[in-house]
Amino acid sequence: MKTSPVPGFDQPNGRIALTHGRIVLPDRVVEDQALVVQGSKILGLSDSASLGSDVKQIDVGGRTITPGLIDLHTHGALGHTFNEPIADAFEAITQENARRGVTALLATLAPVSIPELVRTLEFCETFMRAPHSGSQVLGMHLESPYVNPNQRGALDPIHLHMPDDGTADTLLEHHGVIKIFVVAPELKGALPLVAKLAALGIVPAAGHSSANETEIAAAMQLGLRHVTHIWSAMSSTVREGPWRKPGLLEAALTFEGLTVEMIADNKHLPPTLMKLAYRCIGAGRLCAISDATSGAGLPEGTRIRMGAMEYEVSDGVGMMLDRSSFAGSTTLLNQMIPILTNVVGISLAEAVRMLSLTPARVIGVSDHKGSLAAGKDADLAVFDQNFDAWRTMIGGRWAHAI
Repeated sequence: MKTSPVPGFDQPNGRIALTHGRIVLPDRVVEDQALVVQGSKILGLSDSASLGSDVKQIDVGGRTITPGLIDLHTHGALGHTFNEPIADAFEAITQENARRGVTALLATLAPVSIPELVRTLEFCETFMRAPHSGSQVLGMHLESPYVNPNQRGALDPIHLHMPDDGTADTLLEHHGVIKIFVVAPELKGALPLVAKLAALGIVPAAGHSSANETEIAAAMQLGLRHVTHIWSAMSSTVREGPWRKPGLLEAALTFEGLTVEMIADNKHLPPTLMKLAYRCIGAGRLCAISDATSGAGLPEGTRIRMGAMEYEVSDGVGMMLDRSSFAGSTTLLNQMIPILTNVVGISLAEAVRMLSLTPARVIGVSDHKGSLAAGKDADLAVFDQNFDAWRTMIGGRWAHAI
């Protein structure tokens, strides 16, 4: 998907260099270099004094330059969700994300009827082929109907299915647009579905699940390699007689073959649990996600919907009306950087890595996205000290500028 530039704003022409900024690399922060871009690609770092006269210099005034943030799990913003197969919804969500420094995302679907899911998958395929002004939609993340009703959280129980009822084949007719597909490994028919997903190049993810360690290991043998929102709607250790049986949580914390999502809004998880996840999993396997709902960017008390379900923005988070469960986040990725650095105590380089390079690796796009390495797409964000985005560049064009 191509990105339309900011209307009326001076767009890059030829070679440009962002100077006097803190440049965040996967393992360190560089302060004495310039980031050089030409066309749609990053050329690399350069000493500012050696830039030629043909290079247009943009002084970022000490701001922080990061790779464009990548959100693997986001449902919506500003009163819209990706479950709405209309341009207005997709445009509103992607433009708001670009305004926050998010250059790419997976449009995430919650369970609704199978025909409704199919319509949205079809719409997304069309949307991705045309130029748009917001974050790039790299595909869809299906928080699917094939999850355990006992771990449904805020998902609508009316639309849950068993993996072996044949409906998954209908969805997989659109496998080209699906990047992550969530399934509970313990359900009947889940293992053949995991194998089919892996064969199609889709990332099979465990989530909303009561699986035990043995069931998770069996699914990993068939291609399971990702875990959705750690600690949210997942099994933990249980006792069977004198024996302790680990669940999905413990597998996510310890199995090297699994990448893991964490909602780093300081609401879903207290600091102690976020610190535990980071220390066990590390920035190479742990990615921060927003799990944002349509309540992102809306004030306290706003009623929001996802499918037939109604929620409320309360205490800075989406909430079930009966207060029995969180209903996604209202925090977008840029707001999670200071939480990761100041609350969790992670270095800026590793915090940004969890929001860029690690998610890029999860979905297989790290060869051209996720860091500021030479030859990669010119997707980047320039943040002020509060991590509000001053400018956002997607494919060498300014998608947001103040």
